[in-house]
Amino acid sequence: MLDSRLNKCAELVSGKGIVVDVGTDHALLAAELVNSGKCCKVIASDIKEGPLDSARKTVEKYGISDKVSLILSDGLENVPLEGVTDIVIAGMGGETIVDIIEKTDVDRYEQKNVRWILQPMSKPEYLRKMIYEFQMKIVEEHVVEDGDKLYVVMAAEYNPDFRYLTEFDALYGFFDDNDELGKKYRQREAERLSKIADNLRKAGRDCEPAHFSALSYKMKNGVGSVEISEIYDYLDSLYPFCTQEKWDNSGLLVENQSGEADTVMLALDITNRVVSEASCKWADLVISHHPVIFDPRRSITRNDPVYSLIWTDTAAICMHTNLDIASGGTNGVILRKFKENFKLSGEPEPFEELGGGLNLGWIVNLEEEISRKDFAVKLKEIFGCEYVRFNSEDGKTVSRAAFCSGSGGSMISLADEKFCDALVTGDVKHDVWISAENGGRNENICVFDCGHFHTENIVLPELRRVLEERFPQLDIEIAEHSADPCQYV
Repeated sequence: MLDSRLNKCAELVSGKGIVVDVGTDHALLAAELVNSGKCCKVIASDIKEGPLDSARKTVEKYGISDKVSLILSDGLENVPLEGVTDIVIAGMGGETIVDIIEKTDVDRYEQKNVRWILQPMSKPEYLRKMIYEFQMKIVEEHVVEDGDKLYVVMAAEYNPDFRYLTEFDALYGFFDDNDELGKKYRQREAERLSKIADNLRKAGRDCEPAHFSALSYKMKNGVGSVEISEIYDYLDSLYPFCTQEKWDNSGLLVENQSGEADTVMLALDITNRVVSEASCKWADLVISHHPVIFDPRRSITRNDPVYSLIWTDTAAICMHTNLDIASGGTNGVILRKFKENFKLSGEPEPFEELGGGLNLGWIVNLEEEISRKDFAVKLKEIFGCEYVRFNSEDGKTVSRAAFCSGSGGSMISLADEKFCDALVTGDVKHDVWISAENGGRNENICVFDCGHFHTENIVLPELRRVLEERFPQLDIEIAEHSADPCQYV
């Protein structure tokens, strides 16, 4: 009577009490559960009268009207949940299922005693991720086959222990290792992700192809551990730690007990929120731009991220000035973005030359001059910032721009000496604005403040790219809490 999808849903029902079938399909699942003796009562709901009329005919056909209640409801809105032990939501998109769960008032039911049986027709990775954000966990997951289609069916229950899924966790699923259909599903997902990588590569996207290729690799081979010392040595080969400024404190600043990592989190700053996210996603290592240990500490208190790292046994590698000045580092990424968004004339020039072939920032010449306002709009797109501050327009244009990530306002004199009409950076202080307003040698210098966070956070996708190309077995996640600490109104 049931197709493979609904049959698996019926198998996963606990049979301990009342079952709710949301979006009932002719009440076939309800009839099977009652007729098989697995359940004594089922509530079948739907958002439209048409499906409920079809369900009513099925209920009458099998003579189970006293055991199946039919309710018109948008999701679970009108469904009484007292005594409910199982809620089945099948045949809908993953996003729709999430919306139904999210709108359910937890005060109306015993969350700890409810088993959710879910069968998404699309976006199963989104559903998996949100299940854990709803403080549940997937206790069973299976793949069923219908013709050439593969569908997942999962059972989720309340989880008192917080865990969040990484992007890869959500894609990989929770199938038994011996589930042949699960292996087939992952192989198809690997092929899909590989095709996405190929298309992104053809489109000339910079960091995304490597990410999807690494996801494809892990779908076929799973996640593998790497010695943290090996990760450190590889980063050192790209962004030598010996090049950091004397006042800096880059390097392996916190160790973990195992000295290994299979899940790595990237962030601009290691905050308590980032450490908490890393712990909830079972990350062994956080790699950040700003050092988590900078000023000497006389004590480590409970609100110190260093305390949190040690408490959760999470290692930390920090790359600050060595990342800023490396050719493929922070300013190198900004240079690439400039090349992608502007037509440049000639080769880029070093901004502040540090010796030994190293420099901080670059100077570029635009083929066509652009108004200050239009330049600011373009910068906002490049850095993804909330706003861009710049001094008065006065109808002037930009044709030669210097840029330095982070806080480079003090470099305005150098930009002026090198006859730049624009300085792009962040954290610009009031005295720098006054200097810009007064003009310099060329009487036409404009400062563009795109924010400290945004002019440096731009490097994280590049870090993920280089690491995933070298270590595709690592699960590498850019922290969701690597965010601008400021709000704007």
